[in-house]
Amino acid sequence: MSPRHRRTRIRLIPLAAAALIGATVTVVGASDPDPASAAVPATIPLTFTNNSARGEQVYVYNLGTELSTGRQGWADANGTFHPWPAGGSTPVPAPDAAITGPATGRSITIRMPKFSGRIYFSYGQKLVFKLATGGLVQPAVQNPSDPNRNILFNWSEYTLNDSGLWINSTQVDMVSAPYAVGVKRPDGTVANTGRLKPGGYRGFYDALRGQPGGWANLIQTRADGTVLRALAPGHGIEAGALPSGVMNDYINRVWTKYATSTLTVTPFANQPSVKYHGRVSGNVMNFTNSAGAVVTSFQKPDSDSVFGCYKLLDAPNDQVRGPISRTLCAGYNRSTLLTNPNQPDTSSAGFYKDAVTNHYSRKIHAQMADGKAYGFAFDDVGAHESLVHDGDPRQAYITLDPFD
Repeated sequence: MSPRHRRTRIRLIPLAAAALIGATVTVVGASDPDPASAAVPATIPLTFTNNSARGEQVYVYNLGTELSTGRQGWADANGTFHPWPAGGSTPVPAPDAAITGPATGRSITIRMPKFSGRIYFSYGQKLVFKLATGGLVQPAVQNPSDPNRNILFNWSEYTLNDSGLWINSTQVDMVSAPYAVGVKRPDGTVANTGRLKPGGYRGFYDALRGQPGGWANLIQTRADGTVLRALAPGHGIEAGALPSGVMNDYINRVWTKYATSTLTVTPFANQPSVKYHGRVSGNVMNFTNSAGAVVTSFQKPDSDSVFGCYKLLDAPNDQVRGPISRTLCAGYNRSTLLTNPNQPDTSSAGFYKDAVTNHYSRKIHAQMADGKAYGFAFDDVGAHESLVHDGDPRQAYITLDPFD
């Protein structure tokens, strides 16, 4: 798995960043029951609707991990799994996994297998996927030489297993072509998320253009003037579009505050007695348990670590460091660590109030119809992420929305 863990986490497990994919998303806490008692069939229908009002041909891809075998590959429109062939030390073209999508105003229904992966969709051109010895090379459009740089595309991430379906609308890497996701429950009701407010697409880009400090440079356009995407700030730092020290002032103030006071982290909502106490000493924030023993330590993070929730804020899938780190990551991105010494702060009323904050995440949340987004990897802290789940899903939905 790539060390760049900027992909959306579904229940804490990240997709590898846009590089070699050796593993994809799985779900913590959604263990597979005995197959004989599993309620979820081998495949479920996914209705893919194009309400974009755009005339370009849409292409759809279902890529990921076959959960029964751990193999990487793709699924066709019938939900049949096809493993990727071997790659090369010089990446070679992957098989064409594109499903022809619907014209605007129309829908298609395909089958989703028990996968952990992504539904990509592109407008006007097929995406370029290649295979290296380490696995599938996925788009990394923060790299100006990426072959997908000038293609308008986006993706949803999902896990379907014997415990149900988790499907999200993600902005962890970029804000691009608008879409919403949904799941039909056994009683026939549909839970949806990811939909922008009326005018929200233009509103987001207008707001980002108006934010001083380099944030407007996150927006990528094509030579014909088409707005393609806004990079997430971590990718913006990587691409040289956003200053590398954009969060430093806030980080420094947090470090100063907790050199003389204590930051208390209660990482599990269902275990309020589990608390860790953080104090800064020199360049290290040490966390102790209730017995006073140091359980983990963090060096002073940089802006990239904050935005990516990795490097100096690495979050392993354990029961101590990972939960503390994800709480810190949320507090830094939302700028709540100075105003509340008891974390996580789960009330959105106090989010993004500092002048130094993740303005990208702030602005996309402000434009969502339900206020939910995956503006950074651990936006699920406090359940502010654009994710829907059902343990007995009858159908999934992805709807391409207008660019208004």
